[in-house]
Formats: sequence, C-alpha cells, structure tokens
Amino acid sequence: MADDKISENIEEYLEVLYRNGSNGEQVSTTMLSKDLEIAPGSVTQMLKKLETLGYIVYTPYKGATLTHDGMKIAQKITRKHRILEKFLTDVLKIKHENVHEQACEMEHTLSDEAERALCNLLNNPDLCPDNHIIPACNFDFKNCQECGSQHDFDHVVYRSFNLLSISELTSNSEGVISFIRGSPELLDDISDLNIKIGSHLSYEFNENRLSNYFLVTIDDKELNIPLEMANNIFIRI
Repeated sequence: MADDKISENIEEYLEVLYRNGSNGEQVSTTMLSKDLEIAPGSVTQMLKKLETLGYIVYTPYKGATLTHDGMKIAQKITRKHRILEKFLTDVLKIKHENVHEQACEMEHTLSDEAERALCNLLNNPDLCPDNHIIPACNFDFKNCQECGSQHDFDHVVYRSFNLLSISELTSNSEGVISFIRGSPELLDDISDLNIKIGSHLSYEFNENRLSNYFLVTIDDKELNIPLEMANNIFIRI
C-alpha cells in the first residue's frame, strides 16, 4: 500500500507540484489553488506544513518547489496514477472521461507489488492515455529485463535517488544514465547507439533540433535521440 505515514491529501499536493514542476520549477500558490480547487489561504497553510515536513521549499507570494524527498513521493504517486489510467483504458476498456477520477481513487491504496505487476502486464508503458510520461519505478533495477527476472518481490530493493527521462529535461541538464525502460527490442536499439548505464549525458535545448528528437551529448558524442527512446532513458538527478 502507499506509505501509510503520508496522507492522501499530502500526496495530492505533491502530485500536482510534480505535474507542474517536475524539473525544479517553482509552482505558484495560484496555480495550485486552481488545480486542486482549494482556496488560496488553505493552500498556503498546506505549503507551510509540507515545508516543515521537508517535502518542498516554499517562498511566500511566489510558490513552492519539490525537494528530493518530495520528488520521490510525487513521482511514485504520479506513476501509480498513470499506470492505473493505462490499465483502466487498455485492459478494462473504461471510458476515457471516467479514467482520471477512478485512477485518483485507486492510486493511494495500490501496493508497490501490485504496481510492479501492472507494469509488467502492460509491457512497461512509457505514456499514459493522455500521452504524459509515466515516471520510472523506484525499484533498483537497471532495465525492465532485470526487473522481470526478479520474481520474488520480497527481494526487490528500492533505489535511493530520483530519475528523469531525457524528454522531461530542461535546457542545461546533465546526469548519469541510470535506468533504461522498454522492451528487449527497444533496449537493443538503444544499445546499438552505444547508450548504456553509467554514461554521462548532457542536454541543452536547441530550437533548430529535428522535430520529435532530442540532441544530447553522451560521453562526448552528440546524438539525436528519437522521442520514443527519450521517454525511456533516465538520468539520475
């Protein structure tokens, strides 16, 4: 089950902060109030509480950014939500207009073990039905094949750091490639480009880049990474 030390209300706030500021962007109180449909004064009180808990950095009259711990929780609940949306849509054939609300109701009680099983069932999806990135899992695997080979969930270890995919990066980002998601075929295609775990990656936005490609530098070599790959190559942040 989702961490019982964290209330659903806190998870909802962190999820909205992640949706609007996954790359460290400051999210305004006004935006949170509108998104959550909660009065600005109540939002301000919650932000002060979240800062006390160490989940955000709050600047009065400006907004909040997620800390490392806040990001970890936010990514986890966002991942569960989007995997559930994928399951409800692709497997249960729930109407699109009903999917978001039902996923919201289910995400807070979905166990990590069940989340992993759903991910395997859905063949390690990278996008939810609305084409938003599904964050990487927080299990300490280098790729999905490694995850699939561990059949006993009791032996699964959690990673201590957070990840972002190439397609989520803002300009002037860099880090070490630490997880690659996808089918064996996609992993082979990525490997053919000599992209591997432990490689150093840097990204600077280029307005002249090819559409649906990301121009990155990996171990001093420039590469144009197609969107499908960019959604599934994650760097440590």
